[in-house]
Amino acid sequence: MQNSLVSKYNVAGPRYTSYPTVPYWNNEGFSLNEWKKGVMQSFSESNSKEGISLYIHLPFCESLCTFCGCNKRITKNHNVETPYLESVLKEWRLYLEMFPERPIIKELHLGGGTPTFFSAENLRLLIKGIFRDATMAENPSFSFEGHPNNTKGDHLQTLYDCGFTRVSYGVQDYNPTVQVAIHRLQPFVNVKNVTETAREIGYTSVGHDIIFGLPFQKKEHVIYSIEKTKELMPDRIAFYSYAHVPWIKGNGQRGFKEEDLPSAAEKREMYETGKKMLEEAGYIEIGMDHFALKTDSLYQAVESKKLHRNFMGYTDSKTQLMLGLGVSAIGDSWYSFGQNVKNVEEYQELVEQNIIPVYRGHILNAEDLIIRKHILNMMCKLETSWEEKAMQFEELPEALSKLKEMEDDGLVKVGSNQLQITEKGRPYVRNICMAFDVLLQRSQPETQLFSMTV
Repeated sequence: MQNSLVSKYNVAGPRYTSYPTVPYWNNEGFSLNEWKKGVMQSFSESNSKEGISLYIHLPFCESLCTFCGCNKRITKNHNVETPYLESVLKEWRLYLEMFPERPIIKELHLGGGTPTFFSAENLRLLIKGIFRDATMAENPSFSFEGHPNNTKGDHLQTLYDCGFTRVSYGVQDYNPTVQVAIHRLQPFVNVKNVTETAREIGYTSVGHDIIFGLPFQKKEHVIYSIEKTKELMPDRIAFYSYAHVPWIKGNGQRGFKEEDLPSAAEKREMYETGKKMLEEAGYIEIGMDHFALKTDSLYQAVESKKLHRNFMGYTDSKTQLMLGLGVSAIGDSWYSFGQNVKNVEEYQELVEQNIIPVYRGHILNAEDLIIRKHILNMMCKLETSWEEKAMQFEELPEALSKLKEMEDDGLVKVGSNQLQITEKGRPYVRNICMAFDVLLQRSQPETQLFSMTV
């Protein structure tokens, strides 16, 4: 039965870090001025109440990991660090000039690329520059992505001193054959050292990323990786499916063949096996692809119904405004999305001309905002309701009709004014959200835009 469900529902679908999803943004109705209006409206409504979030994209890596679909620049030239960070801080000043009061920063995340490509001192100067004209919120949530091979004690100590309490390490898989295929050679001892060092310094949440569905990966590799992970017991684990999207320009996913990848049924078995092992070790499944110990803030956010999802993934608190700084970074004003240009030189040139480097985006209409709430509810709470008129939209009956087969398969329970995703339906939450995605339903793509859901 499980394999038949996998076969039925293994289709291309979004991961829903936003709605509308990026391929369905209406860039024709978007402009830099409209983006600024949305930012200002959201800032005025929310800064004093909940603060804002910042995502800073640091794109440089010394070597290419062939599983990675992120925007990155491969170089061993560390002279790029200072000019790039100067551009990020100048972009930040362009936003500061718009604000009528000091921003209160509640969340700050450094992503990449490889943030620890940068020296600890340069990261300190970056954070110091961000807070020169900003206030740190009470109980902030600051995090960064660390590469186990190049994260040093001074990175961890410096960022901790700047207010960072969470770090996530990309483990992926401990099997040497898999590591060679994805060009990510890192021994367990490196992960152990940086995990223990972070804890010794005082980090309250250490996360590990484990991927299933990688080239040449077998179920026994996943079992081994999770057994090794249990020796360290990170506070949270991202256990997610490899997204094979080689058609995206420059992402490097062409170092192996399609036939080198596990089948959908094999991937589902990897997931079910890994999930069982993690739960037996005391981890609780959080939303989609994420597990946390009960002592971690992500689990506590679920219990208090404060779990949120945005372009940074799952977060334990919500801010209405999230600004993306750096090349290709995406911002979210709640009323609109805006993405920066993807080329480093173009990004730096625009910022040097005092132009916020957003080049595309989407202004959310009333329907978008309603469906966005439903998808957030399903991704974060595994339920949603349309009892209130404000949560109803014209094509709701059609959306519910698309769920009939999933209801028959036991993936979802649909009532007169609400739905709940069952335990059995958790692995198919993306498929369930797709029924509500009216833009996707109205215009099915002719070519594949998204990774497979299983």
